[in-house]
Amino acid sequence: MAGAIYKRIVLKLSGEALQGTKSHGIDHSFLVSIAAQIKEIRELNVEVALVLGGGNIFRGLENTASRGLDMDRSVADYMGMLATVINGLALQNVLETMGMPTRVMTAIEMQKIAEPYIRRRAVRHLEKGRIIIFVAGTGNPYFTTDTAAALRAMEIGADVILKATKVDGVYSSDPMKVKSARKFAFLKYIDVLRKGLKVMDATAISLCMDNKLPIVVFNLNKKGNIKKAVMGEKIGTIVR
Repeated sequence: MAGAIYKRIVLKLSGEALQGTKSHGIDHSFLVSIAAQIKEIRELNVEVALVLGGGNIFRGLENTASRGLDMDRSVADYMGMLATVINGLALQNVLETMGMPTRVMTAIEMQKIAEPYIRRRAVRHLEKGRIIIFVAGTGNPYFTTDTAAALRAMEIGADVILKATKVDGVYSSDPMKVKSARKFAFLKYIDVLRKGLKVMDATAISLCMDNKLPIVVFNLNKKGNIKKAVMGEKIGTIVR
């Protein structure tokens, strides 16, 4: 059987993905499913880093707007960063229960529960076979966890960003609402920016474009898709 074509990856998981079938919070059974897929690729000797969102708990400005809360944008974004830490600890617990050594690394220092993010230490953890879970975004308001994923991927020398979503790739419009929406097998970075396609935010796409880092967008809900992505099988959409 062929091996993985990527040696080191950043897997980007949204907070919404972690809520599974629930309306909010964390679906433990879904975490177990994700952990099982991560274990599959670890057996292929792939070095794995994860970046987590926090939208299942609190989503910065969108959350405050929808709830009519009069809150400073920076405060709301910091609250969203803290939500990613909760998700990171939950996923760490499941991964380690399944026998995988992990380290949670946070952009906002919390010495009692996670390591502060230090690039050289992160790389060393990967070299030793540990899974890294990056939380608290970039540590700065006004930047999304998509941008954090792109930034961390550059810093640790990842070969690819795997963007796990609820649909099987990038479409011309929302396939849940528009039946005629067209799926793209391949996209150029500049086309994503020009067409305003919802792959990752513009800052993240620009970072990847400037550093020629490919992005694979695929459906997380289909078991085995993470393994297929790291082995280079034709799933989802490739942006490069």
